Amino acid sequence: MSVAGFSQVQFALGVKAGPNFASINADDGVEGNYKNRTGFHGGAFALFKFTKVGIQPEILFSQQGSNVEINGQNFESNFSYVNIPVILKLYTVAGINLQMGPQFGFVTNGETPIEDQLNPGSYRVEDVKDKMKSSDMTLALGLGWDLPFGLTVDARYNLGLSKIYDQAPSQQTEDAKNQVIQVSVGFKLIKLGK
Repeated sequence: MSVAGFSQVQFALGVKAGPNFASINADDGVEGNYKNRTGFHGGAFALFKFTKVGIQPEILFSQQGSNVEINGQNFESNFSYVNIPVILKLYTVAGINLQMGPQFGFVTNGETPIEDQLNPGSYRVEDVKDKMKSSDMTLALGLGWDLPFGLTVDARYNLGLSKIYDQAPSQQTEDAKNQVIQVSVGFKLIKLGK
């Protein structure tokens, strides 16, 4: 019975990468100033598939943040995270799957424009990692396609659930949260079972 049960389980290890379209969900008064920043993500995944349901933990490096317009000047908020999503995959037909799960992030870099106290109205990009929360929590929602020859394609929206900052650089960013759209292409390097 155990042999028959194992034959219904697929285990795979693979790699994936793709672009990020990231922004920050900030105070309503400055929402229009935050635009998408294009970055990338990449890393590895494991898949445990049980017929129509799969569990896919991943570890990804992710460039996030936002393009910011302040007083007619354009700046970038550059945030880098190591993210660990744990994704539940519900398979429909032909390898197409619905995806949902928590993602735990750990900040590795943080830079954002800060007003110069000696020159009010002037901004410069500064390291703010020490003002950021060391961890981040998001909800991942998406759609994927596992092709028969080991290729995978995913599109996800990662909705920030926790605030980015412990000590926000401005009042408008006190409640700032990450929001990221990811498009990934992956490949299963090792595949065992059906």
